[in-house]
Amino acid sequence: MSAVVDFPVKPEARPYLEAFGRDFGKHAREPGWLAGQRRRSLARFAELGFPSRRSEAWRYLDLRALEETPMLPVGSVRAVGGVAARELLAEVGLSETAHRLVLVDGCYAPELSTVGRLPSGVWLGATAAAIDEQPELIRSAIEAPPFDAARPFAALNAAFFADGFVLDIAPGVTLDQPVEIVHLASGGTGGSLHTRSLVAAGEGSRALIFETFAGQGAFWRNDVVELRLAAGAELTRIGLVEEAAEALHFGEMLAELGSGSRLASFVLLLGGRTVRHEVIVRSEGEATQCALHGAFVLSGRQEANIVTGVDHVAPGGETREIFKGVAAGRAHGAFQGRITVRPGAQKVDAHQLSRNLVLGARAAIDTKPELEIYADDVKCSHGAAVGDLDEAALFYLRTRGIGREEARRMLIEAFVREAVELVGSPPLRAHLLSRLARRLTSLEE
Repeated sequence: MSAVVDFPVKPEARPYLEAFGRDFGKHAREPGWLAGQRRRSLARFAELGFPSRRSEAWRYLDLRALEETPMLPVGSVRAVGGVAARELLAEVGLSETAHRLVLVDGCYAPELSTVGRLPSGVWLGATAAAIDEQPELIRSAIEAPPFDAARPFAALNAAFFADGFVLDIAPGVTLDQPVEIVHLASGGTGGSLHTRSLVAAGEGSRALIFETFAGQGAFWRNDVVELRLAAGAELTRIGLVEEAAEALHFGEMLAELGSGSRLASFVLLLGGRTVRHEVIVRSEGEATQCALHGAFVLSGRQEANIVTGVDHVAPGGETREIFKGVAAGRAHGAFQGRITVRPGAQKVDAHQLSRNLVLGARAAIDTKPELEIYADDVKCSHGAAVGDLDEAALFYLRTRGIGREEARRMLIEAFVREAVELVGSPPLRAHLLSRLARRLTSLEE
C-alpha cells in the first residue's frame, strides 16, 4: 500500500501510514477480506488521528509525547521466548495453571505456552492461527463496525494487529480451570505491540480468563479484546497490568451480552508509565448481569485512566461497578464511568462507586461517574470520593508499636484489598494480593 492516499490524514497519523506501506507485504498471505479491513481501519485512524484532551473520553491523558515521537508497530515476526521472557514469565505467571497461552512482543510463543487437554467443544489458540482455522468467527469480529467507529486506537489496532488469542466455547460447555493469557514484552522492541483477541462464549457456557500484561523497556501496548456472551453464558475476565516503568498500555475490552448472561470483570493496574483501561459493554439481552470492578496503584509520575461505559438496551439488566484508586508522588489517576439506560429498558438496577486515596499534595485523582437514563422504572445510583489516609486509624496503629511506614502500607493495602476481595477465585485473589503487596513496598510518600 502506498503512503500516497486519497482520504484525509491527520499529521500524527502519517508515520503509521508510511509504516503500513512498507510492511504491507508481510500480510500477503492473509485472505482478501482481512487485507481490505486493514486498509479501511487505517483510513479510519488517519481520519481520526490521536485524541486530544478536548475529547471527553481522553481529557485526563496527555498524548503529546506519543504524537511527537511515534512508536511504530514492531511487525509480525514470531517471537521466541528467550531467557528474559522466561524469567519474567516465572515472576508474573500463576504458579499452577492448566491452560496457559503466552504472547511475546505481540506474537504467540508456543515454547512458553502449555495448553492442556481442553473439553470437547473448546478451541483455544492464537489469533493468527484462528484466521485460517476459525475464519468465519474471526471475520465477524474484525468486521463488526459499532465498537471501532469512533475509537482511533481500536482502528489502529485493526490495521496493524499481528496476533492475540481466541477462545471459542461451544454451548453448554464449562471450563473447570482458568485460562491464563500472558502478554510479555521482551524490552528489545521500542515500538508498538498491537494484539487483538476474541472470546465467544456459547449459550449456557462458563469460563474464567486471567490475563497478565508485563514487560521490560519502553514500548506501547495497544490491546483489544472482544467478548461475546450468548444467552445464559457466564464469563469472568481478570486482568493484571504490571508493565515496565517506561511503557504505555492502552487496553480496550468490548463486550456484548445476550439474554440472561453474566459478565464479571476485574482489573488491577500496578505498572506502566501511562495506562488506560477501557471497558465498553452493550447489554442487548434481557436480565443480564454485569460486574465491573478494579483498582489502580500509582506513584512517581505514573498516570492511569479507567474508563467504563455500560449501555442497557433491554429490560431487567443489572450492573455493579466498584473501583478504587491510590496515587502517591506526582502520579495522576482518573476514573470515568457512564451507565446508559435506553428507552424501554425498564427494571434496570445499576450502581457505580469510585473511591480514591490521594497520598500527598502533588498527587491527584479525578473521578467522573455518570448516569444517562431514558427509562422511568429503574434503580440507579453513583457515588465518588477522594480523600487521604484516615489519621485516626494511622494513629491507632502507631500506638500499637507499628512504625509509620508499615502502618501507612497496611492502611493502603486494606483499602485496595476491598476491591480485590470481589474476585471470586481464591487462588487468583491470592495471586493478586501478593502482587499488590509487592507493589506497595515501592510506593513513595
